[in-house]
Amino acid sequence: MAQILVVEDEESLLQSLRYNLTRAGHEVRLSTNGAQALEMIRGNPPELVVLDLMLPGLDGLDLCRAVRAESLNPAVAHVPILMLTARDEEIDRVVGLEVGADDYLTKPFSMHELMARVKAQLRRADMGSAVRDPTLQLASGDLLVDVGAHRVSRNAVQLQLKRREFDLLVYLMRHPGQLQTRETLLRNVWGYEYVGDTRTVDVHVRWLRGKIEVDPGAPTRIQTVRGVGYVFTE
Repeated sequence: MAQILVVEDEESLLQSLRYNLTRAGHEVRLSTNGAQALEMIRGNPPELVVLDLMLPGLDGLDLCRAVRAESLNPAVAHVPILMLTARDEEIDRVVGLEVGADDYLTKPFSMHELMARVKAQLRRADMGSAVRDPTLQLASGDLLVDVGAHRVSRNAVQLQLKRREFDLLVYLMRHPGQLQTRETLLRNVWGYEYVGDTRTVDVHVRWLRGKIEVDPGAPTRIQTVRGVGYVFTE
């Protein structure tokens, strides 16, 4: 199965996570602080990090930023991160995603929910989709995407997209003119096998529009179908 690093300073939860993940067949490594976890990720990148937001010293947000900043080591920079937090404010969710977390789970949560999120992240990382096809190149007007190089440009100016923004853009561009519901995007871009919280789709679409649209307030590429989802228009 997968090698998973759990970063959590609450001992009872740490041991519960280790028990359930090990029982599911995963190899589990443990850390109780952010600085130690960062060194563990750099030394031997896991296939998934389950990361608590509130940690002593280097907290979860700073650790996530540090991991995503490892541009010279893609195996570190692109490791999937599932963030855990005891707070349920929308701003916390958005900030967690903005610094590079792939998913977000609020405490208290059921272990069934946690295992489903873990499965989704591992499935997404392992999916043999064309999103990872190194030969694929996409174009729409002045927007160019080189999948192999993980590079996006508009009017020959390179854009800085987070990994999930990049995956979302590639999926939408591969299905021009086709209505994509939020649930469909969760399954095909995030890897969920169930209908989860669709707000994360809206957040990422908003960020993506801010980078690829001439006027994000009046988007012409990613159109909203109210109450349903989105359409990429060439």
